[in-house]
Amino acid sequence: MHLAPRVLRRATSAATVALLATAVGCAPQPEEKASDQASGSTATTCAKGKLATQTSGKLTIATDEPAYEPWFEDDKPANGKGFESAVAYAVAKQLGYDKSAVVWQSVPFNKAFAPGVKTFDFDINQVSISTERKKAVDFSSGYYDVRQAVIALKGSKAAKATSIAGLKGLKLGAQVGTTSLNYISDVVKPTQQEAAFSKNDQAVSALKNGQVDAIVVDLPTAFYITSAEVTNAKIVGQFENQGGTPEQFGLVLDKGSDLTSCVTSAVDALRKDGTLAALEKQWLSDAVDAPVLK
Repeated sequence: MHLAPRVLRRATSAATVALLATAVGCAPQPEEKASDQASGSTATTCAKGKLATQTSGKLTIATDEPAYEPWFEDDKPANGKGFESAVAYAVAKQLGYDKSAVVWQSVPFNKAFAPGVKTFDFDINQVSISTERKKAVDFSSGYYDVRQAVIALKGSKAAKATSIAGLKGLKLGAQVGTTSLNYISDVVKPTQQEAAFSKNDQAVSALKNGQVDAIVVDLPTAFYITSAEVTNAKIVGQFENQGGTPEQFGLVLDKGSDLTSCVTSAVDALRKDGTLAALEKQWLSDAVDAPVLK
């Protein structure tokens, strides 16, 4: 998970972070290979346009509000613009639902993968696939391989960091419940308590106001923030994937959903025929290489 993008992920104090992490089982980590990432039931039929969806003949897709760029454009998930909006409609088409049959629903980022019955068929909102999250929900196979990046104001001490060691003494922040926050606590292991924000907008504001030295977001979001939102900021660098396998975003489904295998098959088909790569090139072309922090 906006106006232009406001980017990163959530909270305020160590106690809040610990409480929220316990409540939603977040702190995602790099997962298995894409072919192993699908979870849930193995539905025997995926009849085009006739799946057991929330509403017969319709496909209900959820995302957070506001919807950030470059994943969505103009805070309008239904317009088909932005990488995740385009992916959502491509998956819908693969499942046999045209654009008029897609219904969008607003669901907060953390709630999408929290335990409990879902009101959507699948959620698309930069949710990293993780073993912990799989305890509460199903995931499709991954539709995007992602890295996390550090943003700091130009000319600051943080902007001069060239390694993970150079970040350890800084005040770092990210949105709560995200891989971004997890990279701070588990990879950087800073000497100061990390700041967690409930919205990416708040993290960006904190960076602007000097409340944090740097923030961590996914790389495409980092390019957007530094080019459009905080032009006096720079990408300090990106982290290597942890565990030897790429972190991936996956579509979120209800635990044990009959749709999981069908949605996974749709994502796999879009990867195989080059659709995902083409959409990535169209909407995330700025997310090129950044210095790697080791």
